[in-house]
Amino acid sequence: MDPVDAKHPWDDVGVAADAYAAAPLLNCLLREVGERTGPDEYRLRATGRLLRVRGTRRPAGPELRRHGLWYRLTHAELVKLTAEELRHHTGLVNSELPAEMLDSRNAVAAVLAARARAVPSADPYVRSEQSLITGHPHHPAPKARGGGPVAAWLPYAPEAHARFPLTLLGVREDVVVEEGDTSALDALGTAPPGYRLLPAHPWQLSLVGRDLADAFADGRLVRLGAVPGHVWPTAAIRTVHVPEGTAVGGDLFLKFSLDVRITNDIRRLWRHDLLKLRRTDTAAATAFAGLPGPAAWLSDRGYRTAGFAFEELAVLVRDGLREHLLPGATPLLVAALAEGFDGSPLDRLDAPAAWWEAYLRQVVPPVLEAFARHGVVLEAHMQNSLVAVDAAGLPVQALFRDAEGVKLLPETDRAAGWERLVYCLVVNHLLEVAAVLAERWPGFDPWPAVRREFAVRPGPPEAAGLLASPTLPGKTNLLLRWTGADGADARYLPLPNPLRRG
Repeated sequence: MDPVDAKHPWDDVGVAADAYAAAPLLNCLLREVGERTGPDEYRLRATGRLLRVRGTRRPAGPELRRHGLWYRLTHAELVKLTAEELRHHTGLVNSELPAEMLDSRNAVAAVLAARARAVPSADPYVRSEQSLITGHPHHPAPKARGGGPVAAWLPYAPEAHARFPLTLLGVREDVVVEEGDTSALDALGTAPPGYRLLPAHPWQLSLVGRDLADAFADGRLVRLGAVPGHVWPTAAIRTVHVPEGTAVGGDLFLKFSLDVRITNDIRRLWRHDLLKLRRTDTAAATAFAGLPGPAAWLSDRGYRTAGFAFEELAVLVRDGLREHLLPGATPLLVAALAEGFDGSPLDRLDAPAAWWEAYLRQVVPPVLEAFARHGVVLEAHMQNSLVAVDAAGLPVQALFRDAEGVKLLPETDRAAGWERLVYCLVVNHLLEVAAVLAERWPGFDPWPAVRREFAVRPGPPEAAGLLASPTLPGKTNLLLRWTGADGADARYLPLPNPLRRG
């Protein structure tokens, strides 16, 4: 820990990696266990320590007050301080999360070094999916990759502009388990007699390969080489885009299991989620078919796996983009708008008001109406949402994805479903995009347009309450991970609601 005017002997990648990793950790720390004491100063509630940061949306340059002086913290020192604060705050000890925080920072460093050598895709959609160096802006370790060696995961990292061929397996027909429409998998190659095709993510296969040795030995599984052409990993890492024009046709998404913790969860395709996939996806697809406007749902058509490795080898087939996009529209990942990327329509704007109003018209109504008319709770956070723009960069369509995160009423309590909708759509989506616009155009207030969009049309009765509520639900990812809660067990703290009129 050095005084703030000292020079750090870091290389540029190290400095940048510290900054990228510190921002989301600081967002969590200050939101969940801190209280503001000045424009840039915060007191940590349990230890009483004073922190100072620069910036608001992506806090930087953390400094700790000691003996009347401010000392700059490295990322490692910030991790140590966070762990000490949480021990005092919760009374619990956790050695796993600090290791994940350090792993996340080191992953960022590896990604930054790889990006300097890589050639990004010419497709602005792919560039948007592969732009998330910071990642989840309110998670303490958004880029952790399970602590494994860099060489094991970097070739498949979207942030490193990766592209790679999938491994093709044959699964003996009598042990195949599938549901829904998986016919796209049969176009990936030629299966030997008595076998069905099953693509595998190379990283996935390296993680579970030892467990499959018996299946390869007795012929339940056979290796068939590689799927022709390359796929592009999306921001979700385990979901890849098979682009149009590949040797197998293309324009679809494939989602795989990964036995790695990424953010809050081990990213397997869990049996219980797969078994309810058809029900949730059908509900979402039906809801979108009945909605006015161009909004689209990328359907999770079905899954295929092997009965002896149901979760480990599962692959899910998702709609591609072409059949849903308006003519001439370019899809972009919403999270990339907050992160920034080469090709962002925000870089072409002189003023944000008209763009923001068009954006809200495309994004907000489908989420509210799916809930109000069909009881479908979309997980419409920034990584599950795409916005398509026209040639001028104006939003003309919203697309949503991931049936795994969809909740249905009345299987989910209505109040809990609404809270989740508000968290995903408002806190983890609109709040972030609005903050980018306010940061780029000082003086611009994005919230009157949001209020109008929530109030302009008939929707769920809860919308009026949202506009009157003093608070919004903010998910406590730091405390959730520190206390070892299940990743799906969301816990919220109240945040000031900018939708409420003063």
